[in-house]
Amino acid sequence: MHFVDITMFYAAEGGGVSTYLNAKAHWLASHSKVRHTIASPNVHSCDGVPALRAVPGFSFPGINGYRMPRSVGGCARVLRRLQPQLVEAGDAGHAAWTALRLKRQLGIPAIAFYHSDLPRLLADRFGQHAGHGAGAYLARLYRQFDLVLAPSRLMVQQLARLGVPGVLHQPLGIDAGVFCPARRVESLRFQLQLPPETRLLVYAGRFTPEKKLGLLLDAMRMLGRPYHLLLVGGGCALPEAPRVSILPFRRDQRQLARLLASCDLLVHPGDCETFGLIVLEAMACGLPVLGTRGGAVAELVDDGTGRLVEPNSAPALAAGIDALYRSDRARLGEAAAQKARAHYDWSAIMPQLMGRYASVLASSQRAELEASTVCVTD
Repeated sequence: MHFVDITMFYAAEGGGVSTYLNAKAHWLASHSKVRHTIASPNVHSCDGVPALRAVPGFSFPGINGYRMPRSVGGCARVLRRLQPQLVEAGDAGHAAWTALRLKRQLGIPAIAFYHSDLPRLLADRFGQHAGHGAGAYLARLYRQFDLVLAPSRLMVQQLARLGVPGVLHQPLGIDAGVFCPARRVESLRFQLQLPPETRLLVYAGRFTPEKKLGLLLDAMRMLGRPYHLLLVGGGCALPEAPRVSILPFRRDQRQLARLLASCDLLVHPGDCETFGLIVLEAMACGLPVLGTRGGAVAELVDDGTGRLVEPNSAPALAAGIDALYRSDRARLGEAAAQKARAHYDWSAIMPQLMGRYASVLASSQRAELEASTVCVTD
């Protein structure tokens, strides 16, 4: 048995899709005899992942540094040589059409995982007409798949409104052995040349407009001392702001976990996340989370693990941060870690995903058997 994932959103620089695919690759390698390959135009080397395969691609502005596949035909030729029994597409572009082409040519199931809120992204950049057009495109595309997965209930509901039937909620997960409170070190403030009494906030992820980091920097100006913000990641240039430190993306998850666990709380100002994996990783490290009520982060954070505020408001972010520091952060952090471990460890998420695969494969085999029976009868 051979499973293949194809997406333009897999890259060495990380991100939620990359984390999900790496976790799947390692889980399959250690728990089954299934062969697994990740195909992407951003692949350069194996980097510890059991099997990576490059597809022809090119750089394209405006997609956060990811490379775009050159053509559906080129991707399909690469994947046909792999002879998969199941293919999963992790984006709604060339990868999705490649998966559908293989479905037709090889007679295999095609699964789509809806990782990116395309209508929202296009509406924010190009206006509502672009957003409506993206919705119509997704409905036409995803109706052709054997199964469509979405990481949050919010995205399941969105696809249902667009006219995509039968979408299943499939959350992502975390490695609770890596992301845990034990990763905390007391020397981080010293390394950042900060006073011991500093209230240390952290954001980790891409620096892109939809993350609303400008609002977070405005909130930092309102808060003043002793608050300090650690930004871990990269992307768009950010305006200078007081009491802000920037560290490059940490590809090693243990290094990222050490940084998260050594801060006081995670602040996530964006309002269009389809899941919010970094939120779960911070929770598993014992951090309360300050998020917004927009997007899927609101499905992960509750009053027992953090605080949610209205989106697109720097004063709301500042007030929420201050309120968390006046609450019992130790209790909130402990509850956050327990929730992440109990419900979102990959050891629970991956068997659930494999169950979905098995169901799709069984349906495909039944359909093939019925078709062959009809042919024999005729």
